[in-house]
Amino acid sequence: MAENKKGSEKSGGGLIGYLRGVKQEFSKVVWPTREELTTDTIVVFACVAFFAVTFWLVDTGFLAALKGILGITLS
Repeated sequence: MAENKKGSEKSGGGLIGYLRGVKQEFSKVVWPTREELTTDTIVVFACVAFFAVTFWLVDTGFLAALKGILGITLS
């Protein structure tokens, strides 16, 4: 039977090797431009605002319906 050497082999390098790997991976990242970041941020804020208002309206509608159906008042 063939043994899996991955588990028994030391990966080596310790913390220094890990940090070198992190640095190498960060160099592969394609960072967004300032314009892309600004546009994406505006889209995220617009979506959050839209959904917040939508959920608030739905919640208010359900509350009004329950008040009407059950005849309760909240104080």
